[in-house]
Amino acid sequence: MKIILLGPPGAGKGTQAQLLVEKFGIPQISTGDLLRKALGEGTELGLEAKKYMDSGRLVPDELIISLIKERITLPDCASGYILDGFPRTMEQARAMEATDNVDMVLNIVVDTEILMGRLMGRRTCRDCNAVYNITGKPSKVEGKCDICGGELFQRDDDTEATVTKRLDTYRTLTEPLIGFYEERGLLKNIPTGNSIEETFQNVLAAIE
Repeated sequence: MKIILLGPPGAGKGTQAQLLVEKFGIPQISTGDLLRKALGEGTELGLEAKKYMDSGRLVPDELIISLIKERITLPDCASGYILDGFPRTMEQARAMEATDNVDMVLNIVVDTEILMGRLMGRRTCRDCNAVYNITGKPSKVEGKCDICGGELFQRDDDTEATVTKRLDTYRTLTEPLIGFYEERGLLKNIPTGNSIEETFQNVLAAIE
């Protein structure tokens, strides 16, 4: 079972991907994780990506695509995989289509107002990096981490201006993929439920 997860920032793709991993035992593949691993191991692709990251530039599509191609050939992908955060652009989608055939694309549909609340409500612990959300997953004591007692803060990329920019980038670059996969009969829209579990039941219903 080869799945692509689509949806705007804050849609909960990572959370749903983890639940799918637990349910079906296939790996979650995130471009962010792949980049961090390649950088940590100092691989050829990792060192190439580092040049762009160090200069504040976006890692080019061809490098990201190479990382994905390399990853899906590993033995743990023999029964399938879940692509989380890839593809993000039409170029990446076409490259993926030429590389492997996916079974379905699950597009998590969320109201913009809810997304803004989720993204701007995120709080991170300064000490252990645990993540909370004042709207959905608050800490027991306001401003304090449940795990280590550290101070919770709002990251720069969770402010209104940055969140708005991230959503605009998604609409420009990634939203066109909805039509791309719809034309191919692969797209299934997943309505967001009132809870993570309810959304996951919608995901399972789409798969089955």
